[in-house]
Amino acid sequence: MQVMQHLNGRIKQEIKELGRLSAFLDIMHQERLDTFFQPIVQLAGGRTIGHEVLNRPPSSPHFPSTEQFYEFAGCTEQMFRFELFCRRMSLSRYVERSSRTETPADGLVFINVHPGVLGDVRHKSGETMALLGELGLSPERIVFELTERQAVQDYVGFEKVLSHYRKQGFRIAVDDAGSGYNSLKTLVYLKPEFIKLDKSLIRDIQDSREQQELLGLVREYAERSGTKVIAEGIETEQELYYLRQSGIHFGQGYALGRPAGRPVPGALPADRSALRQGGLKHVSSNR
Repeated sequence: MQVMQHLNGRIKQEIKELGRLSAFLDIMHQERLDTFFQPIVQLAGGRTIGHEVLNRPPSSPHFPSTEQFYEFAGCTEQMFRFELFCRRMSLSRYVERSSRTETPADGLVFINVHPGVLGDVRHKSGETMALLGELGLSPERIVFELTERQAVQDYVGFEKVLSHYRKQGFRIAVDDAGSGYNSLKTLVYLKPEFIKLDKSLIRDIQDSREQQELLGLVREYAERSGTKVIAEGIETEQELYYLRQSGIHFGQGYALGRPAGRPVPGALPADRSALRQGGLKHVSSNR
């Protein structure tokens, strides 16, 4: 009886996984991802320096949240294909939708990249450069955003891969810094041009000495290494004020600009009528 129950459980799990894989492939083949653009703003002056491209799947029983969708994608053998598909779609939609906005001609484009894909042997040399040529984008405007949640195993080898891209003009950002134990090692080995601080570090930072001390350590490292810091998930005036006073370069979050279907400029809350009419309310930045 126990053996039968075990087999029955495994069969049900495999059927569930096949259903999820089928739904995942359908989303990719039918290009059913919605693309949004969230501004990244200079905290000192309010200038929008660029946008992060966010691709969201439709909500479904198989993938109730965006996080679950991408966790599943990272565990499949389709990750390489999916990553290339997302890269082409992200950049194509950015160019297409920028033509209808006041997007600066030198605005940066931050695209999320799975670390394992950059060094994949299936990657054809010059493929991304050819795509940029088609779209009229220069590599100097593209920032590969590597999430810390997808850990790098071979730092020395991966740094060589990044050097290849840097020679072509691309820049690197480490995402989710401060959310895991690997932060310092990642920063030291990869030497990113941008450090994106995780929203868990930013939330109510004005009231947390521990978060403030960690922020100070990252800021000092950034100053010594010539790296720029981007604080993610800024939602309140208090968080924004503390970060500006602390000398953080750039910010991203609902207080500065929500993800939109087109790459529109962000703004400091002081520039918004909502602040003049009674303040900025705390809102969720769950993407």
